[in-house]
Amino acid sequence: MREPVTEIYLSGLVFGECPRWHDGALWLSDMFGGRVLRVPAMGQAQTVVELPAGRPSGLAFLADGSLLVVSMRDRRLLRRWPDGRTEPFADLSGHVAGDVNDMVRAPDGGVFVGNFGFDLFGNAAGCLTALHHVDVHGRVRAVAHDLNFPNGMAVTPDGATLIVAETFAHRLTAFDIDGHTLRNRRVFADLGECAPDGICLDAAGAVWASAFVGDAFLRVESGGRITDRVSLNNRRAVACNLGGVDGRTLFMVTADTDVERLAGGDSTARVEVLEVDVPGAGSP
Repeated sequence: MREPVTEIYLSGLVFGECPRWHDGALWLSDMFGGRVLRVPAMGQAQTVVELPAGRPSGLAFLADGSLLVVSMRDRRLLRRWPDGRTEPFADLSGHVAGDVNDMVRAPDGGVFVGNFGFDLFGNAAGCLTALHHVDVHGRVRAVAHDLNFPNGMAVTPDGATLIVAETFAHRLTAFDIDGHTLRNRRVFADLGECAPDGICLDAAGAVWASAFVGDAFLRVESGGRITDRVSLNNRRAVACNLGGVDGRTLFMVTADTDVERLAGGDSTARVEVLEVDVPGAGSP
C-alpha cells in the first residue's frame, strides 16, 4: 500500500472543513476562521461569506447555483445567491440538541444535514442523534434516527444511496434514498480504530474517508477493504473531496489540533493535494 507525498495547496487556515469542487474552483469553510473561501488556484483564496460568530461548516450548491452554508452555533442554514446576497434559508435549532455540521445535496434538490447531538466542545456526554432533510423551501424533517455523530456524507451518482460517516461509531453507514425517506440502513464499512470525519466518493464506488482519529486518509471499498492510505505526521485528517480538471485531484484538509485544543480555537490548518487513479463521482 503506497505512502505518497502530498503537496500543499492552501495554507493559513484555522480549521478547514467541507471542501467542495464547483465551477472550476475549490470551495471550503474555515470553521474557526469564520469564513467561507473560494480557491480558484493554488494559494489563491477569496472570502465569499463571513460568519465571525457562527462557525461555517457544511456547504452545498443548489440547482440555481446558490450556495447553502451551515452556521453551526446558531444551527441555521444560510443561502448565498450567485450575486453575493446572503439570507437565512432554514432554522434547525428546534430540531437538534447540538451544533449542525456537515451537509450534502440530496437528489430531490434539498440537502441532508448532520449534527453533533450534544455540546461536543463543552465536554457534554455523547448521545445519539437524528439526520435531517431540508427541502428547497427550507422545511426541516428528521429522516433517520440513532446515529452516532453523523458527519461527512456522500450521495452516489445514481441518487440511490446516501453514505454517512458516523464518527464516534467508527463506521460508514449506508441508506437507500426513497424520495424524502431513507430506508435499509446498513454498514458500508467498519473502520476499526479509525474515526471518519469528511468523506467523498470515487467513480469505482469506493469512499475516501478522513480519519480524524487515525491521522490518515483512507480509500475504502464497500465491506471495509482499505485499498489506499495517505498517512499524516502528527496532523488530523479532517475532510476531503475529489476535483480538479479531470476529477483526480484529492483535496485533503488537515489540521494541527485535537478536540480539546479546537474547543479553544487552537488550530492551524491547510489543504494538501494528491493525484489519484480514480476520479470523483456523486455528491459532494
